[in-house]
This record gives sequence, structure tokens and C-alpha cells, in this order.
Amino acid sequence: MRLDKFISSQRSDLSRSMVKELCRKGLIYVNGKIIRKSDAQVTETDDVAVNGEKITYKQYVYIMMNKPQGVVCSTKDGESTTVLELVPPELFREGLFPAGRLDKDTEGFVLLTDDGALAHRMLSPKTHVPKTYFVRLRDEWSEDYKKAFSEGMIIDGGEKCLPAVFSGSPDNPFECTVVLSEGKYHQVKRMFERLGNKVVFLKRTAIGNLPLNPDLPLGACLEIMHKDVERLLASKSF
Repeated sequence: MRLDKFISSQRSDLSRSMVKELCRKGLIYVNGKIIRKSDAQVTETDDVAVNGEKITYKQYVYIMMNKPQGVVCSTKDGESTTVLELVPPELFREGLFPAGRLDKDTEGFVLLTDDGALAHRMLSPKTHVPKTYFVRLRDEWSEDYKKAFSEGMIIDGGEKCLPAVFSGSPDNPFECTVVLSEGKYHQVKRMFERLGNKVVFLKRTAIGNLPLNPDLPLGACLEIMHKDVERLLASKSF
């Protein structure tokens, strides 16, 4: 691979023309040697450094975001801030997209990646990747909710939901946790509406067996290490 392509694919803030200028200034090293030509050939295992900063090649990137309310899960939007606009320059790269969606007024875990195959596996109806939500309700929850969720309720429009898990908080009668294995439009809200209640706050706290980092501030991002990626695809029996 050309050196300029290698660097620009890993650092979106460095275009090929910028790499060429850095080479001219003697600021790019490959395996400890100054490289003056941006079209020099490198491999994924070469030690590449730009102005003293090492560039590690990654075929794909996986980013955990704690999405705030008011931000849309889209690559572009004419009116609202998108999740991509919150990605810091050091993590951003071309081709990033949200793997799945959260409502504009819902907070929590959104995965951003450029790995289309992983996103397809996550979103496939056959995979049934569980997603966990913290819910705050207008009215107190009832013990009957657990059975209603586990049986797979029918919501407005006649849509049948797959069995889900409801867990009421032992400390707060207005708070609970819901685990879904599918992602219908506004599903959590519609399920509680079917039960005569209303969601007043909603946050996704886990995808698969990977929880949202509790120390990650709203609007912040954290790169997910490869060893944790498979935890995103963990399935659960209901």
C-alpha cells in the first residue's frame, strides 16, 4: 500500500497532499528511517510514525458512544447534530456509520464502525442481539409487566413483539430495565403505551454482553478493543 494511502486511511485529519508535504519536511518515518516520497510502499506490519506519533494500522474501527438526547443516529442531517459530528478527530475516519439507531430523544450506547460485515451481523433479524435499556416511567410499574413482556405482546398496528425481559427496580417503582432482541420503531415506548404507561426517560445501557462504560460522559466516545467486539454479538435466550 502507498504510504500516503496508509496514513490517510488511519488519520482522517491527514490528507494525501498533507502526507506528501510532511514527507518533504522529513517528518515521516518507516521502520526508523526518514521517508521522503509519499508513494513509497508499506505494509500493515511496518512501523510508521508521523512527527513522532506512531500510526498503527487497523482494518476497522469500533467506537462506543454515549449518545445524548437531541443527536440523531445518521451520517448526515440537515437540521440536527449527528453522531458522527461528535466523534473526535483522533478517532474519526472515512466510512464510519452508526450500526443501528437510537431515537433522537433517547440516550446511551451507540456503536460506530466502518465494518459493514459486523454491522450486518448485529442488525440481522436472525442474530437477535439483545439490547438493554434503562427506563423511567410516568406511572409506577406493575408486577404484571414481566409476564406481558415475556409472552411477546402485540403493540399498536398489530405488530407482534418477540419475547422480552422486564425487570422492575427494587428501589424505585418508576424505574426498570428492559432487554429486547429486536428493534422495532419506538419499540420500548410503544410496549409501555400498550400497558397504559408512558416512558419519560430512556437510555440504552448495553449491546449484547458489552455494557456502556459507566464512566463515559454524555457525548463522549471510546474505542472498543478487538477482544470486546465479539461481546457485541452475544445472544441471549428468553
